[in-house]
Amino acid sequence: MTSSLPTDKMANAIRALAMDAVQKANSGHPGMPMGMAEIAVALWTRHYRHNPTNPHWINRDRFIVSNGHGSMLHYALLHLTGYDLPMEEIKNFRQLHSKTAGHPEVHVTPGVETTTGPLGQGLTNAVGMALAERLLAAEFNKPGFNIVDHHTYTFVGDGCLMEGISHEACSLAGALRLSKLVVLYDDNGISIDGHVEGWFIDDTPKRFEAYNWNVIRNVDGHDVAAVDAAIAAAKKSDKPTLICCKTVIGKGSPNKAGTHDVHGAALGDKEIAATRAALGWDFQPFEIPADVYAAWDAKTSGQKLEGEWSELFKAYDERYPQEAGELLRRMKGELPGKLNDAIDAYIAACVEKKENIATRKASQNAIQALAPVLPEFLGGSADLTGSNLTNWKECVPVRADHAGNHINYGVREFGMSAVMNGIALHGGYIPFGGTFLTFSDYSRNALRMAALMKIRSIFVFTHDSIGLGEDGPTHQSVEHVSSLRLIPNLENWRPCDTVESAIAWKHAVARRHGPTTLIFSRQNLPYMERTPEQILAINRGGYVLRDAPDARAVLIATGSEVELVVKAADELAKQGTPVRVVSMPCTDLFDRQDAAYKQSVLPKGLPRVAVEAGVTDFWYKYVGLEGAVVGIDTFGESAPAGVLFKHFGFTTENVIAKVKSVLA
Repeated sequence: MTSSLPTDKMANAIRALAMDAVQKANSGHPGMPMGMAEIAVALWTRHYRHNPTNPHWINRDRFIVSNGHGSMLHYALLHLTGYDLPMEEIKNFRQLHSKTAGHPEVHVTPGVETTTGPLGQGLTNAVGMALAERLLAAEFNKPGFNIVDHHTYTFVGDGCLMEGISHEACSLAGALRLSKLVVLYDDNGISIDGHVEGWFIDDTPKRFEAYNWNVIRNVDGHDVAAVDAAIAAAKKSDKPTLICCKTVIGKGSPNKAGTHDVHGAALGDKEIAATRAALGWDFQPFEIPADVYAAWDAKTSGQKLEGEWSELFKAYDERYPQEAGELLRRMKGELPGKLNDAIDAYIAACVEKKENIATRKASQNAIQALAPVLPEFLGGSADLTGSNLTNWKECVPVRADHAGNHINYGVREFGMSAVMNGIALHGGYIPFGGTFLTFSDYSRNALRMAALMKIRSIFVFTHDSIGLGEDGPTHQSVEHVSSLRLIPNLENWRPCDTVESAIAWKHAVARRHGPTTLIFSRQNLPYMERTPEQILAINRGGYVLRDAPDARAVLIATGSEVELVVKAADELAKQGTPVRVVSMPCTDLFDRQDAAYKQSVLPKGLPRVAVEAGVTDFWYKYVGLEGAVVGIDTFGESAPAGVLFKHFGFTTENVIAKVKSVLA
């Protein structure tokens, strides 16, 4: 899309909308939109392939504002180019239930591809999107039919590059040579605290060259033609590209441009008036003249682009109908018809085999059963594949020179998790990646973002407790399971055996509108006998695993501790104290059950004891203040697992004593 309108007038429309919206809200960040306006003109009018009338067109370019505090830049672009974002929404910036939230939010604002705000994660999501595009292209494109062929563009600021996750993600992107990833760096030298040279003196171009990136240096970010030429050059590279754009934050503001004062606060009426005069912008607040709208409008050009692609896809469908149908299914997020039968058959096999194995191995067996009927499975691990067991026999590693379905993320837990989010957001794959549960701390904000965005990312966490033994307290998870349960919309499973592990995977794969953590043991765990009705009840998150007539108490446990409470129940029965055993592999799912079901599992009036190798606070919601919890409220120790469980009171004798204490 090109226009005869002067580019400075197009850029000034962005500046005006940004300063007006921030002023009306008395909240926001006008500096970045004002500083990156010409960069936006160059990208969005000369390179960015999109269709405002269909924000979900499969082959659209992806665009991410990683420095998401500059959200008004994105909203201005969406409004001006013709997305369903009317001026009333611009005026409603940062207000309750508006489509113009303080930071861009996917599924809220048409045209926004991911939720950004925590700096560096948008850039990392972009790496995931570029990776998904490359893998889908390798899988589905045919000679003469490049039906998957688009770029991923992202704007970043100094803050994104200061965050450590940028190193993790960009190092991986360089190793994989993601050539359709183009990053435009707003090099304005300002952050909230002021001029960054006191705390950020990296030679950023050299850093990215060391990552195996193509770097274009010293581009005048206020020269549309220069930015245009840089983007054109980037698109010809066989590497990801960083375009370093020198800009002035808040450009146009006579008294605040180039200072941190314009970074995160409204300009004020007086300075806005001065800015309007300096820019020659002779229009009222939120007024955009017709010639500016006409110059920016991308609806017609976008429909033409999608129409051309649709004709190509129609011909592709005629020649390769199976591949065409498969791509559409996967991009819609629909699961294969054969999947449920495969899962049910695998669960039946688990029942027949009755294996006593670690749940991390049970997880790998489930992956092995699912992978042949789930071609969108895209696994990986943060350098712990042999421990997490997130690979399968037929998996192919992803490399720079060939596609595959298993990613060696390297020791990059946070990067892995946010890349997975980008893959899930792009569509076409169901990503899962593994690390030790303790290192979920490294990943935590990406897990939170996955939950906030309601996307299907699957996080596999193994070595889930003191049961990992000799590695000691640095690796032994204590607070992690409970803390993950605090994240809204994150579903957490800690299964006790092969059957519960299989059902956990079933739920994770089927869950379209939220992420899942699958939490597995290092040590072997025994198979638990169940009736068919009990197996069905696992799907409700918590269920009665062992019952007793006239039960006097309820024992609740998850994961490896289920074995312990079953043994304690057997011993209590011998002593004349019958108890019920409840396995609760997914408390999040159990909490969503109706009151009648929860009452049937945890009857009122029966004292309760919960047992889990972690902090105790979480469990009082189930046992009440009159109940008891067997847990760990300290850090662990270095010793063999069996010694540790005994040392911390995870013994039959201690569980029995706790039951008797609540009955006294």
